[in-house]
Amino acid sequence: MLTPEQVGVGTVVEISRTVAESDVYQFAGITGDGGRNHQDEAYMRTTRYGRRLVQGAYLVGLMSGASVVWAERLRMAGVSYGYDRIRFTAPVFIGESIRVRYEVASWDQEKSLVRSNVTCLNERGEIVAVATHILKLFPEGAIGR
Repeated sequence: MLTPEQVGVGTVVEISRTVAESDVYQFAGITGDGGRNHQDEAYMRTTRYGRRLVQGAYLVGLMSGASVVWAERLRMAGVSYGYDRIRFTAPVFIGESIRVRYEVASWDQEKSLVRSNVTCLNERGEIVAVATHILKLFPEGAIGR
């Protein structure tokens, strides 16, 4: 059985990315999330935001990228069970740099579930999104052991 120390409870991983205009358009093409908020600059100038927004689901994708960085260090088979309590707390604009902080919060040994707190911050250090990530581990499927 894995201990919290082996799982890495308390471990923090951070990744960063500057969201380019091409990212937003490609993401829209892949997901179909190409609404006016993301693609119509003239329209967005008339709104309270004043410019185009990055898709919230794009931020969840960045969260997933951070989870992969952490999970690869663990070298164990696992699968994402999803995200709880996802909240988009501030707008993200095209051209902004986003830092994702992924912190392993708990290990449920009985269910082999890891819960991690995920926070996205913009370049001004403002929180723009939060979530709890749930990852199911398969300790019997350790990689390279």
